[in-house]
Amino acid sequence: MPIDKKTVRIAIDAMGGDFGPEPIIDGCVQALNEKDFLPILVGDREEILSYLPLYYQDKVEIVDASDVINMSDTATDALKRKDSSIYKAVELVRDGDADGVVSAGHSGATMTVATLRIGRLPHISKPALATLMPTDANQKTLVLDVGAVVECKAQNLYEFGAMGEAYAQEVLGIPNPRIGLLSNGSEDSKGNELTKEAFLMLKAIDNFQGNMEGRDIFNGKVDVVVTDGFTGNILLKTSEGVVTAIFSLMKQHIRKSLPAKVGALLMKRKVFSNLKKEVDYAEYGGAPLLGINGCAIVSHGNSNSKAIKNAIFQAISYTRSDVNKQIETLLIVGQSRLKNNS
Repeated sequence: MPIDKKTVRIAIDAMGGDFGPEPIIDGCVQALNEKDFLPILVGDREEILSYLPLYYQDKVEIVDASDVINMSDTATDALKRKDSSIYKAVELVRDGDADGVVSAGHSGATMTVATLRIGRLPHISKPALATLMPTDANQKTLVLDVGAVVECKAQNLYEFGAMGEAYAQEVLGIPNPRIGLLSNGSEDSKGNELTKEAFLMLKAIDNFQGNMEGRDIFNGKVDVVVTDGFTGNILLKTSEGVVTAIFSLMKQHIRKSLPAKVGALLMKRKVFSNLKKEVDYAEYGGAPLLGINGCAIVSHGNSNSKAIKNAIFQAISYTRSDVNKQIETLLIVGQSRLKNNS
């Protein structure tokens, strides 16, 4: 069908995810009901059409892919398997046929293919995966990296700071985002060799607030927290586990007491529903891979249709922003400052 050149085109890995194409296609349909964009569904054509309602079949494009990267496969396998849905989805962005890509499939494969096929921005040595964490201050904290770069150098952390600042400004709408470095104490002298070296480099960023402790991620003290991918991934998985455990404990204690059951019933609509919304990963949809010369959103493997819808919305917001240009601008200015300070 004819598409306006200004229409955002999002390539969607229809075969990725733990539950197959159904929630992905359902999320795509939900997104189409709310926003104007062109979805390009990549995967087994017949299977996609079996889940896609007839009304929407002329509102999407389908790119056939005969292979699927499974969670048990290695990330580097995806580079060789050019008929896989994630490879073909990323190639659409590389070739300029799509503005962004969304995948709930093998996260390592998605990051590897996106980094090597789309390429990095000129001043980025390694990309970073960013995610939003809830706080008690009616805001979100952007944390990066949460799994893309396990072994980091100080230069990487400095670049993460610039990327986080740019994303917070251009996509989250925070004019002067406060940047913090995750450490084992808030004092300037705290940290290991990596964070101490990164601390000095991050001072070249205007709104760098210094070292932050883990609890500062959840109290709204800063808008962006920088860490290495090993620590960040543990932080992410630990946070998910804590949320699950707290809700489970609440249910156990509520069942044991009649007054608690009555109280829970009264709070269900306003308190519990709002709390669940604050900590539900589906509200964010996925994690942007910052630092590549394009847009890639990496979604959770067990994403439901709501998560896919919001991941698509993230991709649309990202491609309509100037975040990549802003990353480059901040790094050029910062490198100049670093040279003057050395």
